[in-house]
Amino acid sequence: MDLLDTLTAKGLRGEVPTREEALAVLATTDDELLDVVAAAGKVRRRWFGRRVKLNYLVNLKSGLCPEDCSYCSQRLGSKAEILKYTWLKPDQAADAARAGVAGGAKRVCLVASGRGPTDRDIDRVTDTMAAIKDADPEVEICVCLGLLSDNQAERLKAAGADAYNHNLNTSENTYGTITKTHTYADRVDTVQKAHGAGLSACSGLIAGMGETDEDLVDVVFALRELGSDSVPVNFLIPFEGTPLAKEWNLTPQRCLRILAMVRFVNPDTEVRIAGGREVHLRTMQPLGLHIANSIFLGDYLTSEGQAGQADLDMIKDAGFEVEGAGEATLPRHRADVAEAAQAGGGCGTAASACGSGGGCGPCGGHSHAPLAEATTVAPEGANDELREDLVKVRRRGAGTELAPNA
Repeated sequence: MDLLDTLTAKGLRGEVPTREEALAVLATTDDELLDVVAAAGKVRRRWFGRRVKLNYLVNLKSGLCPEDCSYCSQRLGSKAEILKYTWLKPDQAADAARAGVAGGAKRVCLVASGRGPTDRDIDRVTDTMAAIKDADPEVEICVCLGLLSDNQAERLKAAGADAYNHNLNTSENTYGTITKTHTYADRVDTVQKAHGAGLSACSGLIAGMGETDEDLVDVVFALRELGSDSVPVNFLIPFEGTPLAKEWNLTPQRCLRILAMVRFVNPDTEVRIAGGREVHLRTMQPLGLHIANSIFLGDYLTSEGQAGQADLDMIKDAGFEVEGAGEATLPRHRADVAEAAQAGGGCGTAASACGSGGGCGPCGGHSHAPLAEATTVAPEGANDELREDLVKVRRRGAGTELAPNA
C-alpha cells in the first residue's frame, strides 16, 4: 500500500499518521499534488461532508502591541501602516459582528492586540459578547486576547465565550527565533487555562516563516496532542515594516501540501484556512476547500481578504455548502469529548491532551537565529515572482467609518 493509500485508510478510521508519513506528504512532487488533494479530500468528506464553516474576525483593538512577534504587523516597533485604535465600544463591535453573521458566519472571533488582558479588559469583552449574543443568541464566540492570567478563562466562559484562540505558530524548537518577549511555555499555559475552564481550544500555526518541514510537522503534532478542536493554518503575510517582510517562501502547491499534512494529522478536527490564503493560494483556493472545512469570511485583522461574496461564490462553485448555525461542526465522537471537558472543567480525555509537548501561540523556545537563516531551501520557483501587490492593508470595517467586507 503506497503512502496516500495508507494515509487515507488511517484518516478514514480517525487514526494519526507517523511523523515520517507526515514529512513524506510535504516532500511529494507537483506531479503528485492532485493525488494528495484527493486523498486528503476523502478524509475531509468522511468527517465533515461538504460543509464549510465560516468564521468572521472583529479586531477590537488594533496595533500598538508591546510584544515583538516578528510576523505581526501590530508588533512593537512595526512600521507597517496599519489601522491603530483602542478598544471598540460594545455596540461598535456588535455592528461589525452582525455584518459577518449576515454573510453566513457561524463563529465570530473577537481579537485584541496586546500581551494579555487586564481584568478591566475582560469586563470590556464580556460587555461586547453580551451585545453580540443579544442580537444572535446562537452565534459562536471565540476570544483571542493573548496570555491569560488565573481565573480569566473562567470569567470568559461564564460570560458566554465558546472558544479561546491562542496559536502555537511554529515548533517549540524555533519559537524563540520569532519572539523574545514571551515563550512557548507561556503559550502552552494559556491554552491549558482555556481548556481547564471548559473553553474549546482554537490553536494553529503560521507557515512560510522560513521553518523546516520538521518544524511544521512538530507543531502540528503538538497541536494534536494538545487537543485543539480547531486548527487555523495561517500563511505568512509579509507586511512591509516587519522583520519578515521579505520572507516569500510559499507557492500555492506548497500551501496545499501543508494543508493536506495538517488534515492527515487531524482527520476529525476542524482545519481552517486562515490568514494569507488569498496571497499564497490565489487561484487555487478552491482546491483548499477539498482539504479544509473552515475559512474566514472577508477581511482579517489588519489585511484585506477577498470580497465576502467572492468567498460565498467560491464555496458554491466548488460544490460545497455553508455550514448552518444548527449543524454541529465536529463529528459526534469529538463533540462528546468537548462537551465532557466543558462539563468537567477539564482538558480532555487523554493525559496527553494538555501535555508539555503542546502549545497554542505564536512564540517559542530555544534557538535565537532568525528564521530566515534556517537551513531549509525555499521551494523551487517560490521567489521567482514576488506578489507584494497582494498584501493590502485593511482600511474598512471595525475601527473605521467604512462598511465591513462581509
